[in-house]
Amino acid sequence: MRIYDAAAVHAALPWTALAAAIEAAFVADGPAAPQVPLRHVHGLGDQRDTLLLMPAWDDALIATKLVTVMPDAAQAVQASVLVLDRATGRPLALLDGDAVTVRRTAATSALAASRLARADASRLLLVGCGHLAAWMARAHVALRPGLERMAIWGRDNDKAQKLAATLKAEGLPAVAVADLAAEAAGSDIVCCATTSSEPLVLGAWLQPGTHLDLVGAFRKTMREVDDLAVARSRCVCDTYAGALAEAGDLVQPITRGVVQTTHVVAELAQLLRGQVDGRQHAAQITLFKSVGTALEDLAAARCVLGP
Repeated sequence: MRIYDAAAVHAALPWTALAAAIEAAFVADGPAAPQVPLRHVHGLGDQRDTLLLMPAWDDALIATKLVTVMPDAAQAVQASVLVLDRATGRPLALLDGDAVTVRRTAATSALAASRLARADASRLLLVGCGHLAAWMARAHVALRPGLERMAIWGRDNDKAQKLAATLKAEGLPAVAVADLAAEAAGSDIVCCATTSSEPLVLGAWLQPGTHLDLVGAFRKTMREVDDLAVARSRCVCDTYAGALAEAGDLVQPITRGVVQTTHVVAELAQLLRGQVDGRQHAAQITLFKSVGTALEDLAAARCVLGP
């Protein structure tokens, strides 16, 4: 069994190839389509510690992400992806789970933006300076090389400055900003990657034609945008099963009756298959909400292992 550390995983997952693999996994249909059961969540001991199991398989591979959440540990969240041969069950590889997660999450959002953002979108606002933020920036730029400006906003401006400097050193057009409302109003793509429990981006700020990319709020109690932003948007999610159960940005306004479940017009597979239109006109505000799926881990594993 081969072991792929973080550096090896990143090296094996260039953005365009990974996005293509993720698209192929989502559009696959019929008997050969990948199978993705609901993730298993197990409380350990006093229930503060958690074990998550996220399996997916196709006719060649079985990939299971194992995630531990231990709030009192020095590294609270750790993950690995175990890959097995589908025909024999033989272990093939163990992949660094964090590297897989940040890569596939960012690539999926950039892929969705290629269908939902305006073709001439050139100004990106990144809201948040955490671990995922830099990868979101890199993926969006890789799949949209026409980006001319990348504004970085965070609650801690020092962190925003450091992240902007890191990305600028890589050749990205990054700059730290302090006025979130003004930047949201002047951006074509607003990407939120935070752990906020209160809305950060307000619908009243958004100009016609904006695309919202929301990846941070993965629990019902978390929010990155307000109800008006959702109500003004044509909404697509990665999967109905995940987003309509866990994503506070969607669950909360639906629960309050601000919008109906049908306001989420498609999941990503339908969008990529062409079964549902994405952006319908240049002035439309679009929204992609991601909570993550093991299907993306399987696609990434296939890329790492190769043909």
